[in-house]
Amino acid sequence: MRVRLKGDAICTLVLLVALCSLLYSQLEYLVPVGKKEPTQKKPSVRPKIFSDPRAPWRPMPAEATVPRPQVTPIVRRTEVANNRIQTTTPPLLTDSAFNFKHYLLNKDNRNFNLLINQPKKCRKTPGGPFLLIAVKSVVEDFDRREIVRKTWGREGLVNGEQIQRVFLLGTPKNRTVLATWETLIHQESQAYRDILLWDFMDTFFNLTLKEIHFLNWAAEFCHNVKFIFKGDADVFVNVENIVDFLERHDPAEDLFVGDIIYNARPIRVRKSKYYIPETMYGLSIYPAYAGGGGFLLSSHTMRKLSRACREVELFPIDDVFLGMCLQRINLKPILHEGFKTFGIVKPSAAPHLQTFDPCFYKDLMVVHSLKVAEIWLMWNLLHSPRLSCTQKKQVKKPFQWKRKAQTTPQASPLR
Repeated sequence: MRVRLKGDAICTLVLLVALCSLLYSQLEYLVPVGKKEPTQKKPSVRPKIFSDPRAPWRPMPAEATVPRPQVTPIVRRTEVANNRIQTTTPPLLTDSAFNFKHYLLNKDNRNFNLLINQPKKCRKTPGGPFLLIAVKSVVEDFDRREIVRKTWGREGLVNGEQIQRVFLLGTPKNRTVLATWETLIHQESQAYRDILLWDFMDTFFNLTLKEIHFLNWAAEFCHNVKFIFKGDADVFVNVENIVDFLERHDPAEDLFVGDIIYNARPIRVRKSKYYIPETMYGLSIYPAYAGGGGFLLSSHTMRKLSRACREVELFPIDDVFLGMCLQRINLKPILHEGFKTFGIVKPSAAPHLQTFDPCFYKDLMVVHSLKVAEIWLMWNLLHSPRLSCTQKKQVKKPFQWKRKAQTTPQASPLR
């Protein structure tokens, strides 16, 4: 009896050992090789911030160790590029997207050299241009600049008013990818005379530097302009509507118009692109600011903002920073329904409706988030002589019939 029990126990033990070995071997195949030692390559910086799909730059490999100008923020080495492209599974972060410590230590460094200037841009027209179009861009987005030049950003007369154009650029983040970028951008500048290039690195968090440097440039080299439109390269602008709107305003008075955002709260989630710690901004609500897709301002407001921005501490979100400058000069921005910096929202009552329709764009001023081909197509559709956005005749028939019925002598009043 004891011998039988002892044999059963030994068999059971052997089976258990075999089963455990089998499970362990299967487990090894299930675990990826790259995750066996997760503690060896751990980011040293705490905040992990994902890239913003709005960021205007293209994907780039790791930064090269070449000399570069001093910059305020440090940005993540792998960028998500095109405005419309958004990956469903973002790559694993190897370091923080924004180094707040470095930013705070260098935030007072706000004076960078102007590498390419257009000092005669606003002298071409006697008395100055009516409207200056200033477009934020990056060196590698030549196709976006070219489509703006050929469509809504054309220089010349619009409704009898003179229009001029400039593009606002910093130096590229990774210079090894664009080894000939300096030659290319200088050739482009000589061809079009519309490039403004500053000696700071072109990153999302350096857009605030682009804001203050442009305002300083406009106050010095374009002080005779009447109005300014400042926006992104991925927007569609109906310049005819903007000119018609501005002709009813005085450039010597304050004006700041756009898609105004009120009562926005600072994002405290570390993984957000717009994460701001309380140590950097302690208030619970941001001042009113315009969506960065595009806004209008008068020359009078431009000069006041240029002075105010020198007195306001730099903030890593350029839209909010400009709102702080507006608050500094005690100017309330004006909300205009024609600025759609979040795109055209499809009505819930008509989910089948196609919003990419020239009749939607006809009465608007700015629509954000368009691809290069879409900007070209919408421009041609809107300027087609065959465009018709009038109501169909059969819609008016019921109304005409009712009016005829009321004028008939036999018609009796309703009871």
